[in-house]
Amino acid sequence: MRKVKKFKLTSEFIVDISGVKLFRIKALIEFGNVKAGDLGGYIEKEENLSHMGDAWVSDDARISGNAQVFGNAQVFGNAQVFGDAWVFGNARVFGNARVSGDAQVFGDAQVFGDAQVFGDAWVFGNARVFGDAWVFGNARVSGNAQVFGNARVFGNAWVSGNARVSGDTQVFGDARVFGNAWVSGNARVFGDAQVSGNARVSGNARVSGDAQVFGDARVSGDKDYAYAHGFGSCNRTTTFFRLKDGDVGVRCGCFYGTLAQFRDKVCETHGETKKAQEYLMLADLMEIRFKN
Repeated sequence: MRKVKKFKLTSEFIVDISGVKLFRIKALIEFGNVKAGDLGGYIEKEENLSHMGDAWVSDDARISGNAQVFGNAQVFGNAQVFGDAWVFGNARVFGNARVSGDAQVFGDAQVFGDAQVFGDAWVFGNARVFGDAWVFGNARVSGNAQVFGNARVFGNAWVSGNARVSGDTQVFGDARVFGNAWVSGNARVFGDAQVSGNARVSGNARVSGDAQVFGDARVSGDKDYAYAHGFGSCNRTTTFFRLKDGDVGVRCGCFYGTLAQFRDKVCETHGETKKAQEYLMLADLMEIRFKN
């Protein structure tokens, strides 16, 4: 465990937009890829950068306020970390990226380009946030997920797995996008909605409420998706959506299949009961709705 200081504040400083002085740092010892004598970026105070680990701030990057960079994290380029934000683990923040508020970037995550992470948001795992994307509120981006373009992920939304969120998309509320799902274009996913599997949601599509868009779904607008709430044994939400082969997919509780398979399952499970009649009438309605 390192017990000596690895850097010092030099007399060189800049003044940030709020009038606070930030001082250029200089390495005192060799660690990681840093050599003794190397000049780093700018920090407001020594507490902004840990003397432990190989964490470093370089180029014209700036750390201020109560922000902390520690572990093996790297902040470089013109990136800024401020407020009470933490960047740690093996995380990388670079380019013109901004991490602020109480946000945390950690694990092997990367935030770069003109991206912003703020509020109480977390970006972690192998996640990537880049381009002009924003992640904020209590949102979480994790796993191998990527959020890019002009996308916005906020509220209590979670993007995880191998999911991709791009374009002018917004994912918010308590929505979840995970698996290998892609959400792009001007799409909106919100409420308690879930998009997962190999689903693709694009264009001006809106997925909301308790809807679950799943499997090989292809939703590019309102015509490709519908849901009904309050039917069946548990008054649950049943979601109908276009599949990539043109068929209609159904997600209802733990069931996922085509419209024909849904009818078979209803008859097998509910026989000739009122619940079965409700489900079958709903299937008939959706067949008409999705007819080309």
